[in-house]
Amino acid sequence: MMIAPLHRFRDIERTPEYLQPEKCVPPPSRASLGTMWFIRDGCGIACAVVTWMLVFYADFVVLLVMLVPSRDYVYSVINGTLFNTLAFLALASHFRAMLTDPGAVPKGNATKEFIESLQLKPGQVVYKCPKCCSIKPDRAHHCSVCKRCIRKMDHHCPWVNNCVGENNQKYFVLFTMYIALISLHALIMVGFHFLYCFEEDWTKCSSFSPPTTVILLILLCFEALLFLIFTSVMFGTQVHSICTDETGIEQLKKEERRWAKKTKWMNMKAVFGHPFSIAWLSPFATPDQGKADPYQYVV
Repeated sequence: MMIAPLHRFRDIERTPEYLQPEKCVPPPSRASLGTMWFIRDGCGIACAVVTWMLVFYADFVVLLVMLVPSRDYVYSVINGTLFNTLAFLALASHFRAMLTDPGAVPKGNATKEFIESLQLKPGQVVYKCPKCCSIKPDRAHHCSVCKRCIRKMDHHCPWVNNCVGENNQKYFVLFTMYIALISLHALIMVGFHFLYCFEEDWTKCSSFSPPTTVILLILLCFEALLFLIFTSVMFGTQVHSICTDETGIEQLKKEERRWAKKTKWMNMKAVFGHPFSIAWLSPFATPDQGKADPYQYVV
């Protein structure tokens, strides 16, 4: 057995015999690979439900407390349309990030046939995950929540109940961006509504009683400010991670860079698709990543 000093957290073997492929359960058949990806984690499901409830609460306050009672019809229509469009895109991005396979390595692919197909040469090594019995491609890491090795795993996010990896990073970035935008929009509207209510009669600026209106607006203000800060930071770190082509785990563990360095623009296109278009902002457009790099199992 040969252990590399920079990868003590992995099992690194040279030959099929040391990898003990007979102890691995064969990977699932191709027919079962088309099933929907969903992580059955109680905490993650609860966080995802809370996320949707918070967006619906914000929409409730924006529409029924601030816009519907407004006397300015144009103001209400423009802001109501903008807010609901951004909220819809945020929830659609969340849905895609949650239900898209982030790049899971086939479970149990450390079989004798697969290892022999790699045609290992003297001095070459492969990485085996002892938890899911998989031969890891380069830059893959094991997630203890998903119980799978994920290609280019950045982190596991309970708010989307999924890992952020190679296949769903675009949707996660869009989710953080749209949540930050609706949070900023809600804060601006709350500020204008408070000014309007101070200048006018509180009983005329809302369909609810003045105390209820104040409580609802303060709660929305707190929610919007909190998530504006949180999602803006997440959006910034994700864009930086994409531009530098280094995942959060790789930065945290300070792993040695073994992959080719690309320009920031090429890294962005690798995540959002080729070529640049308005589809980059759409959670319904699956990234066309062009010619993908082959997964490196052997180093």
